[in-house]
Amino acid sequence: MKRASILAAFAAAGLFTSNPLAAEDSHVVRFELVPPNAKIVNCLRDPSSSEQPSASVTVVRGDLNDTLHLHLEHFKPGLAFDMFTIQRSNLLSDRTPDPNFKNFGLAWYQSDLEVGKKGKGDVEIKTILLDQIFGFDPDVALPPTNTFHIGFWFNDPNDAVACGFNPAKPTPFNGEHKAGPLAMISVPDARTGLGPLCTNPEQSGSTFTCNP
Repeated sequence: MKRASILAAFAAAGLFTSNPLAAEDSHVVRFELVPPNAKIVNCLRDPSSSEQPSASVTVVRGDLNDTLHLHLEHFKPGLAFDMFTIQRSNLLSDRTPDPNFKNFGLAWYQSDLEVGKKGKGDVEIKTILLDQIFGFDPDVALPPTNTFHIGFWFNDPNDAVACGFNPAKPTPFNGEHKAGPLAMISVPDARTGLGPLCTNPEQSGSTFTCNP
């Protein structure tokens, strides 16, 4: 898909949407990221605004790769995050914590993300995303594994101390492997259980997989 076509598709899709999950067709997908719990919001919110922080994702399918745009609003100015595509979300489709969650599984570091003076942030990446994003590692017997979720983590652990995070126990979700906690993440589809980067699910018995 040429750049002009990509920009037109973003405009037609309504880039900054509030829909929790919307796929107009297989070429444009929109969804929101949500905080993993209520207390983390206090470390995300712009103190000068009464609005809740929001993170909207638009993905446009291309011929050779796809284009993802993540837009933040009403965030605390100066915050920095690290964005990943990940195998599993720790939330259910209704945005409540998954009681069976153990870990995020396979994670790919995709981009840094910074909030400007007006509480807004934007980042765009181009890579394989919709329906086909995967990784594998035969050295550890990891078969081809999809990462159909999007999430971002606090880059500085100290930015989340007020929300109960212990900076002496960082997470590995930045380039130095000393990040803070999860800030926002996508939720699985209520019917298929798959992440929003899968647009073409297929069912086999009670199990859903993504048709590439």
